[in-house]
Amino acid sequence: MSSELIPGLAAARLWAAARFPYLASAVFGARVVAAPGIGTVSVDEQWRLWADPELAAGWNAAGLGSVLVHHVCHLLRLHGERAAPAGVTEAEADRWVRCADAEINDDLVPTGLELPVDPVLPSDLGCSPAQLAEMYFGAARQTPLFEKNGLGGPGRKLDCGSGADGFPRPWEGGGPPGVSQWQARLLRRLVAQSCLAHQRQVGDVPAGMLRWADEVLSPRVDWRRALAAELRKAVADTAGAVDYSYRRPSRRASAAGAVVLPALRRPVPEVAVVCDTSGSMTDDMLAASLAEVEGLLGTLGLARQLRVLACDAAAAPARRVTSARQVELTGGGGTDMGAGIEAAAGLRPRPAITVVLTDGLTPWPDGPPRGMRVVVGLLGDGAPEPPPWARSVRVPSDVG
Repeated sequence: MSSELIPGLAAARLWAAARFPYLASAVFGARVVAAPGIGTVSVDEQWRLWADPELAAGWNAAGLGSVLVHHVCHLLRLHGERAAPAGVTEAEADRWVRCADAEINDDLVPTGLELPVDPVLPSDLGCSPAQLAEMYFGAARQTPLFEKNGLGGPGRKLDCGSGADGFPRPWEGGGPPGVSQWQARLLRRLVAQSCLAHQRQVGDVPAGMLRWADEVLSPRVDWRRALAAELRKAVADTAGAVDYSYRRPSRRASAAGAVVLPALRRPVPEVAVVCDTSGSMTDDMLAASLAEVEGLLGTLGLARQLRVLACDAAAAPARRVTSARQVELTGGGGTDMGAGIEAAAGLRPRPAITVVLTDGLTPWPDGPPRGMRVVVGLLGDGAPEPPPWARSVRVPSDVG
């Protein structure tokens, strides 16, 4: 059912965006679905937020907005995915959710979260603040304090959904399509960037959110450092190549009389990214790699020179983008990265560097493209090597 049936949703979103501006992309990115009769407001792992209109009607804008913020934080922190590695069984799901709630509320309640139910805090679990849900969960397993405090009892319980514990709810089987995995990964990265930017400008982002943002954005594994090194080397080689140009007069022209002197120029490299969108590719790996390329080019000051081509057996038209979220990964047929490289070489202005993100299961051109460097990001542990004329970086299959 349409989200328009949920009373006060627009006002709640505006309240959330105004009070927690660094989370606004997540709040508006979640797809709200009216679900009469479920008796709760919950979120699933596809970023669909299921809301009982009758329950939501009893909350003011701050209350419903706080629930939206709380639930998207479950998604941003991957509580649904983290439950299984923590050993959470379905019988313990409620206990895990309360611990995940404590991880979120510890950061956001002191900064203005106004939940319409009694919030779970680390002190309710007998734990010190600033810890992860896994630590709270381990402590809750060892003590009956959790049950004694009645954290699942009347006035305190709100079923947060499978987005918090990984166990599907009955109402999550239908409804509109949710957010894909690769879109969710890019959305997490955008929110992390917003957290750091807001902290630099205003300085009121909770410490736990800043730690989360640093973890999302900071390079943590060798492939990222290797990819950064290859891109920096290619950019430095191109940007460092100076040449003479008559487009601008030389500063010494006044001393040369009637002779027209050229000026030295330092080119700003154009960059193209060819994304393998064949059927053998996984969206989450491709999105994580593309987001990393975007971040690296941003640090080099080249984000505005980025053009992206989706390519399976043929290359789609190039699109200049300012964010990885603008990329449309269309395709799904055969694979020929040679077609993508040829299309990139035909762009005007011609890119100095082309990054190819592929699983390597593709034919390659016999020789390198003229006047263009190629850096290949090989996605997956078993990806075959590209030709020797291309620089390659192997991206492991557990990227994300």
